Amino acid sequence: MNENKQAFEAEIPEDDIQIVTLITDDGSEENFWHVLTFPYEKAKYAALVPEAQIDDEEPEVLFVRVESDKEGDAYIPVENPVLLGELFAEFASLMDEQGAEDD
Repeated sequence: MNENKQAFEAEIPEDDIQIVTLITDDGSEENFWHVLTFPYEKAKYAALVPEAQIDDEEPEVLFVRVESDKEGDAYIPVENPVLLGELFAEFASLMDEQGAEDD
């Protein structure tokens, strides 16, 4: 799962955070803070930060594709390195815009 994470610097408002629990490849559970869901190229993606890193100066962000059906949302890890780079750039831009609006 680590290959899907990238570091970022941003202030995450704790009031808006939802906890998401994902099952890792080895079957254990890991909690993530849901930071942002955003559309990109006709799909919906979520940016998640590992709960253990939330107080880090530069926590990593995990990108997952969100697929919805009648049973709810499913989070599919993004593995394509090119797409990961594009998602990180879009995420950073959205976070910058959000930060500018808060000032």
